Amino acid sequence: MGQVAAIAAALSELRALLGDRVATGEAICRQHAHTLTWIPSEPPDGVVWPETTDEVAAIVRIAGRHRVPLIPFGAGTSLEGHVNAPFGGISVDLSCMANIVSVSPADLDCTVEAGVTRAMLNAHLRDTGLFFPVDPGAANATLGGMAATRASGTTTVRYGTMRDNVLSLKAVMADGSVVTTGGRARKSAAGFDLTRLLIGSEGTLGIITELTLKLHAIPARVIATAAPFPSIADACEATIEAGASGLELHRIELLDAVMIRAVNAHAKLDLAETPHLFVEIAGGVASTQETLAAFQDIALRHDALRFDWADEADARRRLWQARHDAYPAVGTTWPGRTTVVSDVAVPLSALAQCVTETAADIAAAKLTAPILGHVGDGNFHVIPVFDGADAGEAAAVRAFLDRLVRRALALGGTCTGEHGIGQGKAGYLAQELGEPAVTAMRVIKSALDPHGLLNPGKILAGCLH
Repeated sequence: MGQVAAIAAALSELRALLGDRVATGEAICRQHAHTLTWIPSEPPDGVVWPETTDEVAAIVRIAGRHRVPLIPFGAGTSLEGHVNAPFGGISVDLSCMANIVSVSPADLDCTVEAGVTRAMLNAHLRDTGLFFPVDPGAANATLGGMAATRASGTTTVRYGTMRDNVLSLKAVMADGSVVTTGGRARKSAAGFDLTRLLIGSEGTLGIITELTLKLHAIPARVIATAAPFPSIADACEATIEAGASGLELHRIELLDAVMIRAVNAHAKLDLAETPHLFVEIAGGVASTQETLAAFQDIALRHDALRFDWADEADARRRLWQARHDAYPAVGTTWPGRTTVVSDVAVPLSALAQCVTETAADIAAAKLTAPILGHVGDGNFHVIPVFDGADAGEAAAVRAFLDRLVRRALALGGTCTGEHGIGQGKAGYLAQELGEPAVTAMRVIKSALDPHGLLNPGKILAGCLH
């Protein structure tokens, strides 16, 4: 049976199972393909909306019988082509699986379905005094998608990534079986760590349907600070010293001068157009004051031009407005231009070198490319802005992004701090980890998904088996 006939047969069975929760319209399919960067969109042939783990298992079994690829879909906020369908197939949209199954304040944990967003969860937790801390910047990102891409973000410096905050999960494997990877105990030595295997697997090993997550107490006091620096090197050196000194910062974010100019124009601010660090300190009343004083001392020793802080909610929001407005500011400052959001991460000690060399590379290549990042853990983003229709400009950006990755790898870093591999970074995996590691990944993929039907073409570049 050819692929067209196989997909038609699978869709017929899926309609019998799900009724009107199956769609094949062009607009719907395009909405379930990658559209956030310059990676071309590759829409699926159909979209399904399961409501239970059992329905996901049935979908997987149907697809397996007809050898039809399945592409898990959360909110579509990923940046490396994770939701594209390069070999056709069916998008499995998990947004209908949005139940908060349980919350245990005494154990500081909760269990949620994969379609729950971090914003939904934190709204539900508001009256408990608890919150879920991982913040990738997209409020509508689903927790299942965040686990699948091993997301992190602005609070990683304090709370860690999804890898550190998922206790266990439930996933449907390629044969339609349902695997539960653990319980709610905070530690276990029982067998292989299947939880960590599936976190970051980008839907290529199984479809995550449920997660048990760690929760944290909402801090008694939060202080926001903003400090402009004469150079990006000064800002990075202050970050390195803060990390080496063991300060417990809640967030530490860098915006370079180009990004500050953009947010000034976008939000009608009047920040000094120099690199800034935006820092959040959280904890008890006494401890936050001590940390604030220590960080202020570090900032001023690294030539901070001023040091503003606030602990009242409205004033904190004003201080952080520039950081929150960074991504929309790029779109409004350079309307109609193509943007690519790429990230790398390096050991914290190499941050200043990597960022300053990147800034020099941008200037030498005559590119427009704002820099911002969650620099407390050595992770930063670069956003080239260019004319996508100009082949010369596009080639220059591609060459710059390649140099960016190679620079990070040479410094002991990674090609992707938090965006994942997907399609966009697949070519760098062997360079970073070595061929034996990639071969081991292929063996795992083949064992768990022998027909290559789960999100094919992601992480491990190649075709269906």
